[in-house]
Amino acid sequence: MPRARSPHLLAGLLAGAGAAHFLIPKPFDSIVPRALPGSPRTWTYASGAVELALAAGIALPRTRARAASAAAAFFVAVVPANAQMAVDWRDKPAPLKRAAQARVPLQIPLVLWARQVSRDAAA
Repeated sequence: MPRARSPHLLAGLLAGAGAAHFLIPKPFDSIVPRALPGSPRTWTYASGAVELALAAGIALPRTRARAASAAAAFFVAVVPANAQMAVDWRDKPAPLKRAAQARVPLQIPLVLWARQVSRDAAA
């Protein structure tokens, strides 16, 4: 992937995910770790708003480095939700179970991607 397009692709990924939290919140509600206080819907909307804000920050060259660093931290912060999904989906059909299990290790390339966007923007 050409580095010049990389920030825009990352921003698009975050914007799409953020919008999905508002358009179809129920699947996101179901993976909010039960240990978190308050309503799962509140967490769903809050994480969607964070993703939209990160997308906007990454899209703008002036704020790209900081926003991409924050996105890397965000990708780490959502690991518990992905782990919750893997646990909750352990009895689903094999393809769904594998998809849920893959979400946790897939955070690693997302973190690395965001860190690279941040480094490139700061250079």
